Order: sequence, then C-alpha cells, then structure tokens
Amino acid sequence: MQKKKFKTESQKLLDMMINSIYTHKEIFLRELISNASDAIDKLYYRSLTDDSVKLKREDYKITIEADKDGRNLIISDNGCGMTKDELENNLGTIAKSGSFDFKKENSDKTDVDIIGQFGVGFYSAFMVSDKITVVSKAYGSDEAWKWESEGVDGYTIEPCEKEEAGTTITMHLKEDTEDEKYSDYLDEYTIRRLVKKYSDYIRYPIKMDVETEKLKEGTKDEYEKVIETETLNSMIPLWKKNQSEVTDEEYANFYRDKFYDYEAPAKVITQKSEGLSTFEALLFIPEHAPFDYYTKNFEKGLELYSSGVLITEKCKELLPDYFGFVRGIVDSADLTLNISRETLQHDRQLKVIAKAIEKKIRTELAKMLEEDREKYEKFWAAFGLQLKYGLYEGYGANKENLKDLVLFTSSKDKKLATLKEYVSRAKEDQKSIYYACAETVDKALMLPQVEAVISKGYEVLCLTDDVDEFAFKMMHDYDGKEFKNVCTDKLDIATEEENKELKEENENSKEMLNFMKESIGDKVFAVRFTNTLGDHPVSLSSEGEVSVEMEKVLSKMPASEGMSPKAQTVMEINKSHPIAAKLKELYETDKDKLAKYSKILYAQARLINGLALDNPSELSSLVCDLMI
Repeated sequence: MQKKKFKTESQKLLDMMINSIYTHKEIFLRELISNASDAIDKLYYRSLTDDSVKLKREDYKITIEADKDGRNLIISDNGCGMTKDELENNLGTIAKSGSFDFKKENSDKTDVDIIGQFGVGFYSAFMVSDKITVVSKAYGSDEAWKWESEGVDGYTIEPCEKEEAGTTITMHLKEDTEDEKYSDYLDEYTIRRLVKKYSDYIRYPIKMDVETEKLKEGTKDEYEKVIETETLNSMIPLWKKNQSEVTDEEYANFYRDKFYDYEAPAKVITQKSEGLSTFEALLFIPEHAPFDYYTKNFEKGLELYSSGVLITEKCKELLPDYFGFVRGIVDSADLTLNISRETLQHDRQLKVIAKAIEKKIRTELAKMLEEDREKYEKFWAAFGLQLKYGLYEGYGANKENLKDLVLFTSSKDKKLATLKEYVSRAKEDQKSIYYACAETVDKALMLPQVEAVISKGYEVLCLTDDVDEFAFKMMHDYDGKEFKNVCTDKLDIATEEENKELKEENENSKEMLNFMKESIGDKVFAVRFTNTLGDHPVSLSSEGEVSVEMEKVLSKMPASEGMSPKAQTVMEINKSHPIAAKLKELYETDKDKLAKYSKILYAQARLINGLALDNPSELSSLVCDLMI
C-alpha cells in the first residue's frame, strides 16, 4: 500500500509539535480524550435536529484500554466518527481542526461548547508512541477506514471493518529508555491519575475495565479476580452546580481533596459571570496559611480550565499578590489558547476575568468583616500581613481595594479596629490618624508620646509588623485624615499657646541644646525640648520621611550593609520634667557632668524606643562615675 505524505511541511512541523510545543509528555492523554469528547459533542448536537441519531445523552462514552503485553494504549469513543475524506483532512493535514470548523459553522448556537481549536492535539500522541492506528466509522455510514502512521514519513489509509460508529485510536508505546519509562502509561494508577488531573470534568463518562478482587459467591473468605468497568471521571464539576444544590460538607470535601488541606475552608465563594468574558469560579479562603505561604517557594494561582479541561494548575495571572492565599478553580470556554492548549495566546480575557475575581473576593471579605467579625479576625491573623503588603506595593495603587479590609490594634480597648472605625470615633476637630510602631502592642502603648496623645483624648493605632508604617506612607491618608507617627516632630496635639511657649524655650536654650548634641555626637540630628512626653523625661523622635522604626526595618534587609536610609534622630527632653531644670543648672555650673548626663539620657531614650544600646559599657561607666 502506498504511503501518503503529510500535506504540510511534514517532518519539520511534526518534529516541532512532538518535541517543542508540549511541556509535558503526559499531556497526550488529555488531548486524545478532549478530541473524543469533541467527537461525541458533534454527534450530540446533531441529534438535537436529526431524528436519525438514536443515541441518548447517557449512551455516549469514552473508553480506555491498556494492553500491557502488546504495549498498546487504546482510546475509543462512540461519537460522530470520520469518513475517509475527514481522516485525510483532519489527520493528513497537520493543524487542520475539524472541531474548529464545526465551531465556526455553529457559531450562532450559544450551547455549542467544543474543546478543540487547532487540530494538533492528536499528534501529541507521537511523543509517547512509535505507531498510531486510527479506525473510524462516520455515524450513518456503512464504511469504516483505518489511518496508520509511524510519524514523519507519512501515513496510509485503507478500508476496514468496524461495527459501530465512532473512533478508536491505538497507540503502540515506544520502548522504555533510561530517561523515559513509556510503559508507565499502561499502568492503571497512572491512567487514573492523568484522567483525574486533566480530564476529570469531561462531560461524558471515561470508562476503563479494571481487575479487582471480590468475595467468591457462596464463600466467606475466598476471593477471586474479576474484571469490572469503572468510570474514572467525575463528569459534572461542582462549580457547574447551583450553590443551593451543594452542601457545605460537599464543598469542604472537594476543597480538602483538591488542595490537600486537613481543614475545611474558612469561606467558599462561587461566581458565575457572563458578558465581556463568560466564566465560572469556585474559590476557597483557607482556614490557615500554608506552611510556606510567606516564603519565596510559595506559588499563588488558580486552576484554570477550558470547558472542563485543565489548562494549568496555577494560573498566577488570575490573582493579585495580596489575594494570593485564595485557592480555587476558574472555568471558561471563552479562552483563546495557544496551539498546545497549555497557555493563553494573549491575556486580555484573563485580565477581564482576574478583575472580576478580585472584585468578588474583596466584596466577600468585606461581607465577612461586616457580618462575622470573629471569623474575619481569625482570617486576618492568618493572612492580614499579605493585605498590608498589598497596600505597600505599587506605591499605594491598591489603596482603594484594601483600605477598608485592614485591621490594627487600637489603644482604645487593645482590640482590632478598621480605619473606618477609627475615623468614626475621632474627635470632631481631629486632622490626623495617630499611630505608633513597636515590636508588640504593649511596647507601643508604653512609648511616652503615646501616653501624651492618649491623655489629649486621641486614639492611637499600634503598628507591630515591619511593613505597617511603609503601608501607611504609601496610603498617605484615609478619609482626608493624614497618618501621623507619634514619634516624629510633626505631632500636632499641643495648643497654639503651648507651641508658642515651647518655641521660646528652645530658642532660649539653643546653646545648651547644641552642646548636648555635640556631646552625644552624630548619633542624633538634634536635641530639643518638647511638650509631648507626658510625665516621661526623654524620648527619641525623627525628622523627615524616614522614622526611627523604618530605619530599624531597612537595616535588617539583606545586603543593606550600612547603605540603608537613616532617620534624622532627634532626642526630645520633656520641658516640664525636673530633669530640664537640672540640665540648665549643669550647663551653667558643670559642663563635663552635663555631657555625661546627655549621653545617659540618649541611652535611656534608645531603650524606651526599643533600640539597642550603641555602647553598654560606656553607659555603665557613666552611671558609676555619677554614683561615686
């Protein structure tokens, strides 16, 4: 029999398809099952208008058979089948897609949902096979045809016998090598795994005969091996069902099985959208963060399906980083896939879907915050840090999305509060949102400036994560109220009269304060009196955009090596504390002792602000000198 050449660029193109287009060899099974599903779809749609098609929906099936002795993997369907010309056109011409043509011809029918687009998926079988035989019989035809090929050299077509309409593909698997064990694709477990992974939601049953042991009839302990036909796929995706039809337990079991979690999800989100892009989504907010969530090894992303066929396990484009904790599935028939159906040709559709998903997640989190505060605070403990990183990223570009979802501990009752709640409780003339940074809430509340701000009737937010102040800097304000660190020179809690008195005090003591600054050295930018320390003698504040706390954070970053920005540290002395009078007295009578006092006060200020001492030994010596 004369072998026919492929109608395209033959060897070069086929080589490219087999060796370059597909990332993983195992993808071939997905492609052949998808093609079988398309063939059944075509016959099913035909049955809607053609009474000669007697098959009912429940009659359709795809079967898989593993012939280990012959090294053959066989996939069959009872779909539309192919005529000789269709075999010639669809298989003899690489990249000729009968499914694509069918979809074009029926574009006016909204219920047409054919998977195939490019007609190259069939050739992925050559990645694992050295010979492929296709036997097909078109529905309603009396003729059956056999197409056979060993790859790039071409193919043959000849008449054959086939009882029922449909297509049977027989792949003779390549011999095993050191690098590839092709015989694994004949293993029952491997076939089950691949069907579950890629084709679990094909709408028709995928059946396979499996050998099992059953109790022998009439005996109590004798077993015999029997062959049973099993359906390997679920067929109907959970996300295709109405939410009212699915129980909480079903959602929880699906989540645990799909995403390997030991707990039920904290929240289930379902979404169906039609319009610019039609898609369905089933999303889960986990009860706890994965062990590697805050590491560089964590990969965000949703499972992306096209008409029930898995395209990619982690499509990171569907989630912003700050919602990267969300797990779930997105299924859309509108995706424009690349030739291998593994990735998208362009991202416009993904962007539309991603924007809708982001909005849905934000809405559901806001709803949880409003309706179930206890559950939201538990969620916040697990993933709140990521939302705060989201505020910081993009120079505050995500402010509107996240500003009402973040929580901070308030000085009011040491409970978590939203920014909206803070503002609602603010004094009528309050222009700022006050905050303090420290390692813990208790340490923040012990800062002298915090006590002073609270004594004036203002509320203070306690920031305990490294990213917190950076996030506030990016946000700049909330509802017109600027964020203000209580440990800066911009604290505005004093009256005009008090500020006038303070200005005069600093002017009159300018020479003494400069002397103290010189005694401490370049560790401080300035020394000045203040009226914002309550009963405390001394503390540190800063000038400019970099606070003392921000300097601490930046200095811990990798490869900073002294190159990180420094705060313009100011040592502030309480002008109303007895120590102020003592300093003035020493300036007139004993400048050497004043220099020692200055260094001791600076060390005290560092300790109060949670900073390590530059030279503990020096402090010990200074204290001992004053005690003798």
